Amino acid sequence: MQTLLRLSLNRSSTFAHGPFPRSSCQRLALRRLSTTRPTNTDSRPIALRRSYLYVPSSSDKMLEKTKSSGSDVFIYDLEDSISPVPSDKVNARERLRAFLSVEFNGFFRRSVNPIANHERVGVRVNDISTSFFEDDVKAILPLENVTSLILPKIHTAQDLDYVSECIYDIYMTTDRESPLSIIPSIESARGMMNLQHIAGWGSKLGRQMGGRLSALLFAAEDYCADTGIVRTPTRRELLFTRSQIVITAKAFGLEAIDMVCVHYKDSRVLEDECLDGRQLGFTGKQAIHPAQVATIQSTYVPTSQEILRAAKILHQMRLAHDAERGAVGLEGEMIDAPMLKQAEKIIAVARAAGLTIPDVSAS
Repeated sequence: MQTLLRLSLNRSSTFAHGPFPRSSCQRLALRRLSTTRPTNTDSRPIALRRSYLYVPSSSDKMLEKTKSSGSDVFIYDLEDSISPVPSDKVNARERLRAFLSVEFNGFFRRSVNPIANHERVGVRVNDISTSFFEDDVKAILPLENVTSLILPKIHTAQDLDYVSECIYDIYMTTDRESPLSIIPSIESARGMMNLQHIAGWGSKLGRQMGGRLSALLFAAEDYCADTGIVRTPTRRELLFTRSQIVITAKAFGLEAIDMVCVHYKDSRVLEDECLDGRQLGFTGKQAIHPAQVATIQSTYVPTSQEILRAAKILHQMRLAHDAERGAVGLEGEMIDAPMLKQAEKIIAVARAAGLTIPDVSAS
């Protein structure tokens, strides 16, 4: 490793690449960097939400399998995987409620979650234009262990206002206390045109009782059907849309959930999509088959090379901070504050995923 700048904060010097006097802007930048202390990533545990596995609520077998599944998040589905026949919708709704709850003395009481981590439980209800939506909400949201509501076919922020009112009614008429995360699904050209308004939405009834946005989800097949976009193996036709969803989500502090890989039997296509999605900035990906979960989870984490480099950056920055040096270099590249921030994120995700963090202090 090469230290590019060996500068003391209390004396003037020149840049390593030539005898040029340091400008006030350069002095300020170096001073800010030298006082940037790497944070302790151990003290800030994060929850990984890489894989979002859809589970048809019409199948007892599928529901039971989630008890032993390793997906980060389960999306128990009441929408597309269920026949539109009203009786089928009712049966799926009641089956899911029974799975996520317990009867006590003949009365419906607070739910007992069969899943170890209740933050993994989400439900995709029917869209707000259907007659099934309100019944879904009334049946499912009183369950304390349902922490996320996935909303299909959200086109405007006003759609979320309506949902928020329904959520508020649940809080007012039941014993529910825990807050609810809302994940709108972007499925139409209209939804894309209103993306900033959707991502910037906040409940007028408050985050505690009106719901709060936690992520944006991209439904590629519905979006292509709405816009007439022709899907290709390269995904080039969706690059702009997916990039916009990521950027908008990050601008409003939300997670970004990438599209389903419909080729669930082709692991190579799935891995390629996962790599592509992570490089674009998505934080997770939807899955339609349990076999997809492991690939998604192993891809949406830093590589061993990324972890090693991040560990080296943090180590070098600690040394620079302790020695009050203005800046440091790593393998011929100058390290700055944004790179430090990225390195901290990489190490935090790696720790949360249980990956090995190499000891670089002796190197």
